[in-house]
Amino acid sequence: METFTYSDDGFSDLHKDVYGFRPRGIILSNWNILPPAEKKVRWDQLCEELEANTKFKNEQEVKAVARFEDRIQDAISLGASNRVEALRWITGSETFYHGQDVEHFVWEQGILFTKYGKQLVKDLLLVVEYKECA
Repeated sequence: METFTYSDDGFSDLHKDVYGFRPRGIILSNWNILPPAEKKVRWDQLCEELEANTKFKNEQEVKAVARFEDRIQDAISLGASNRVEALRWITGSETFYHGQDVEHFVWEQGILFTKYGKQLVKDLLLVVEYKECA
């Protein structure tokens, strides 16, 4: 019979990845008293939840990228001469003081941590107008 050993730190990390917070109180107490076979079951459940969460997050990011690309195409169809001008139109009502504001704007679109979002930040850093702090 196989014996599985899981560290409390590993469980805490996995729990945080799945739920966004580290286990404490009764959750951690319950984990600590589980026999190894039941820890494996709980561990496997958390891994399945993490996989489902990751799949859902990826699907949402794909949709968010498509929505932002649609905004760009809408701006072009309304008269923006190219992608750069469309980005200027899209961000024209935003206030940017520095690059972190650009990252925040892209984060609000739900795409900051995507490959597309990282490139968009680079593009916007060259496009947006920055205001000086008063």
